Amino acid sequence: MDEYKAVKMRLKNKKKFKVNNENFQKPNNYINNLITRILISVILFFGFIIATNSSNKISEFVSNDVLKKNISFSKITNLYNKYFGSVLPFKDITEEANTVFNETLTYESIKNYKDGYQLEVKENYLVPVITSGIVVFIGEKEELGNTVIVQGIDEVDYWYSNIDNLSVSLYDYVSEGTFLGSAKGTNLYLTFLKNGEYLGYDEVLE
Repeated sequence: MDEYKAVKMRLKNKKKFKVNNENFQKPNNYINNLITRILISVILFFGFIIATNSSNKISEFVSNDVLKKNISFSKITNLYNKYFGSVLPFKDITEEANTVFNETLTYESIKNYKDGYQLEVKENYLVPVITSGIVVFIGEKEELGNTVIVQGIDEVDYWYSNIDNLSVSLYDYVSEGTFLGSAKGTNLYLTFLKNGEYLGYDEVLE
């Protein structure tokens, strides 16, 4: 647990160090940009609603392809950030803080378990994010324990199970290698799901 506390303390100190007067030089510009993005989003939303109601083809597309399929939050986020920019006023702070903990997945052994894998890890192992993406679920899964699901930018859903001391919240964007949480005991369960199909370890990570 000492290592976990040390990581949390470094993250906290890093954030404090980066928040200085330079971050607040142009607050009005940020507010104006944020209002502009919100207005654009509202216009696009109502434009989509109008188009859906006025066109049978668009209405059928929404019913058959959008509502019945898994929504890719990662794709939507990447497109939004590409054309409208991040909604965070201090994006550089979060990016810098993420580099404090930058690890790759390590384990002692691995074996099949349910629809995924059971990894034997060190006691209270600090779990890194395998692939950048959006946190789309946090909660209990039967026979897996507390689970965090990250929808990766590769459109694979990464299930991290038997997790404690979470450092993320629902709908957070998490970068590859950053701290997700710690494994309870010496077991970490991983499951990989894409388009309703479970994937093998080699298909995703090797």
